[in-house]
Amino acid sequence: MRAPIGDFDEALPAPDCLDRLTRPVADAVRHWRGSVPAEQILYVETDPRWADTAVFVEHYGRDLLETSANCVIVAGKRGGVTRLAACLVLSPTRVDVNGVVRRHLGVRKASFAPMDVATGETGMEYGGITPLGLPGDWPVLVDSAVVDLPYVLVGSGRRRGKLLVPGKAFAELPGAVVLEGLGV
Repeated sequence: MRAPIGDFDEALPAPDCLDRLTRPVADAVRHWRGSVPAEQILYVETDPRWADTAVFVEHYGRDLLETSANCVIVAGKRGGVTRLAACLVLSPTRVDVNGVVRRHLGVRKASFAPMDVATGETGMEYGGITPLGLPGDWPVLVDSAVVDLPYVLVGSGRRRGKLLVPGKAFAELPGAVVLEGLGV
C-alpha cells in the first residue's frame, strides 16, 4: 500500500503489524472503536537511528515536518499530587506546558516528565511514544491543528517504526481533549 504521506517503501495496515508494536499500542489497535476503521491506521518500518524528529525529517524528507506530530508526557503537580498527561502537537511547534497545559490540568507546576517515568508509565520506548495505548485515565491533550490533517505521522511505541493516523482519529482517543494553541 502506498503511504498517504512521505516516501516510505511500504505502509501496512496496523492491525496486520501488531507484533511490531509495543503491547499497549497493539492492544489499542486491536480494540480500536473509532469512526476511522483500524485498517486506515498504517504502520511504516523506519530505522531507529532516525527516530527523533529533526533527524527523521532530515533523512526521510523535510516535507514530513508539516505532517509529523510529537507526543510528549507532561507531569503536573499541585498539593503534592502528580498528574500525568500526554500532549500531541505538530513537530514544528512546541507544547505550551506553562500556559495551556498547566491551566487545563489545574496544576501549579507542569513540566516534561522524566524519561524513566514516561517510558515506565506508557510501556513505550523513548522517542517512539504515541497517544495510542496510553493509560485510560490520562488526559490526552491534542492540538487542534493535528486533527485538521488528513494523516499525521506519529510514534508507534517503538523507535523502529511510525504510525500514519488520520488526524481526526486523535480526537476520539480515550481521554482526548482538543485544544487551540496547545502547540506554539
